[in-house]
Amino acid sequence: MKYTDVIKHVREVNPLIHCITNQVVINFTANGLIALGASPVMASAKEEAAQMVQHAQALLVNIGTLAAADVEAMILAGKEANRLGIPVIFDPVGIGATAYRTETARRILTEVDIAVIRGNAGEISVLSGTSVKVKGVDGSETGISPGAVKQLARELDTIVIATGEIDILSDGNHTYSVANGHNMLSKITGSGCLLGAVVAACAGVADNILEACIGALAFYGIAAEEAAKISEAPGSFQVAFLDQLYLLGDQMIDSEKVERFEVKA
Repeated sequence: MKYTDVIKHVREVNPLIHCITNQVVINFTANGLIALGASPVMASAKEEAAQMVQHAQALLVNIGTLAAADVEAMILAGKEANRLGIPVIFDPVGIGATAYRTETARRILTEVDIAVIRGNAGEISVLSGTSVKVKGVDGSETGISPGAVKQLARELDTIVIATGEIDILSDGNHTYSVANGHNMLSKITGSGCLLGAVVAACAGVADNILEACIGALAFYGIAAEEAAKISEAPGSFQVAFLDQLYLLGDQMIDSEKVERFEVKA
């Protein structure tokens, strides 16, 4: 599947995305997935997490609001997803801010086979071993080189996405950048977390997860660009952005707005 086809396929399949995510963004994430054409389920109880993932096409694990019971649910669901061949997308929100958060992220990476890691540049820098100053769960404003993203993807044998003004992603062999997006995304809570869910939806229907990730990033960025044409304030932008996830046709990814090129790293 080419990256230009992934949104169309999401809408045709209507995949169920099991989200064990942070409490701040549950509503926004669910609404965003529905607008895109996927179906969300938010089951974080450890007593049912593994069973629920059996019905899903992808699993999102997001450590934004950490609780011990949630961590156990993430690992149980992750292991079941691995058994079933369901892709697991991991969002290491705020890694580096506290020792517990960092240790939890490392534990998940050790115990669960992760298909995609999506984080901001600061979070990915921490994972790669770079010393950065992290500001709460918002991460840091540091950039990260394509080479560092590629090296981390090789070390962890997964796809790594570092989001920022220009998004960088790599599977350890091929490294790409996607330059779509708008800085208004940084003015609303949960835009990165919702992106993780959108990546999960695209990965859940794709035979080529790297292509699916490129399509997810491009479409998400274009939706933000279009929403910013309608609203210049955070509250109305959030609504306009959800509307654009619903209204935009998948053919938008074929437009000249998509800046996708392989970088040498």
